[in-house]
Amino acid sequence: MFDWIQHFADWLIYSVFGIGAETHLGTALNFFVYDTLKILLLLFLIVFLMGVVNAYFPIEKLKDFLNRKKLYGLEYFFASIFGAITPFCSCSSVPLFIGFVQGGIPLGVTFAFLITSPLVNEVAIAMFIGMFGIKATLIYATSGILLGTLGGWLLGKFNLEPMLSDWVKKILENKMQQSDYEEEKLTFRQRLPEITRSAWDIVKGVVLYVIIGIAIGAAMHGYVPENFFGQYLGGGQWWTVPIAVILAVPMYANAAGIVPVIQVFVAKGVPLGTAIAFMMATVGLSIPEATLLKKVMSIKLIAIYFGVVTLFIILSGFLFNLLL
Repeated sequence: MFDWIQHFADWLIYSVFGIGAETHLGTALNFFVYDTLKILLLLFLIVFLMGVVNAYFPIEKLKDFLNRKKLYGLEYFFASIFGAITPFCSCSSVPLFIGFVQGGIPLGVTFAFLITSPLVNEVAIAMFIGMFGIKATLIYATSGILLGTLGGWLLGKFNLEPMLSDWVKKILENKMQQSDYEEEKLTFRQRLPEITRSAWDIVKGVVLYVIIGIAIGAAMHGYVPENFFGQYLGGGQWWTVPIAVILAVPMYANAAGIVPVIQVFVAKGVPLGTAIAFMMATVGLSIPEATLLKKVMSIKLIAIYFGVVTLFIILSGFLFNLLL
């Protein structure tokens, strides 16, 4: 499917620029050109498709639906699905999380959204398809949605509302009845220009991160010794997954920046499950996110949230290594 991109990268680097295929620089540049073109193409196509979904199921409609329907636990799954189709990193999903709380949606349901939103989105899916194939992508996306669903359900059972900030408590006390949401009646042809424009805006917004991430991955691919990562995180020992997750939690990156690095981890001998767990912890939990959450949560609640999600990601890492 992407052979033409590989042929172009070979022609550009080895023929036009005359850099040898056996050199570190040639290997790194070829990787960079190939992955950049492939990922940006997939990224636009998948973001466009998700834009179609978002156009017909916007957040106001979701909030109204979750507020008015008794779904017998499925509300966690629906919130997790919505998190998966929204293109937000851990920090940019926090304002939307605040909107959920302000709208009166149960706290556990809002957690389901907050957990899934940075973990699974069209950016990560597009990059995963290109780098790891359909099977790994399906396992990654499904596990991310289940992680959000189960995490939201579990946190919802803890009765954590008293740990919300005073600012949120005042909003909930004075919350007015939410008005009915009326969907704007537009044909697909009328929506198409806006969907296309939104998809292009999203791609433009992350293209720098994609290029930086692929550049880091290309440098690692071309210059880092083959056994460097395998020596510390390879081998499949049980403790490699927890170490990878714990090391990743203090870091911050979005999917566009970290997935190319994960590809190199795998190429250097790190099990795919361990690498995915590292990525999930990097994009799903971060110090900037914790800082933003201070607006709506107490320190104790943030610690509980981070602890539960960290545990779930570690368990997911073990599962990935069994399945992949």
